[in-house]
Amino acid sequence: MKQLLMKINQLANKSKNEGLSAAEKHLQVELRQTYLNLFRGSLDDILLNTTVYDSTGADVTPLALKSKQTKPVIQVIKMEQWEDEIK
Repeated sequence: MKQLLMKINQLANKSKNEGLSAAEKHLQVELRQTYLNLFRGSLDDILLNTTVYDSTGADVTPLALKSKQTKPVIQVIKMEQWEDEIK
């Protein structure tokens, strides 16, 4: 991520000082889009692991967020099945 930001900043500075070629402008757009996708993805991950509580301790997480949050599925495997799988 640091290298991505460094390259974006390098192209931004070059754009201000010298100007960019068509290939560099295209690269700049691609890098910016990649950065935004990474940023949005990490923000989504944070929100999907967030629960909101009010001052009384009641869960007030918005329903839209609750519907997107998934609880881990615990799969129960009987000992016989497990033994068959490791053979």
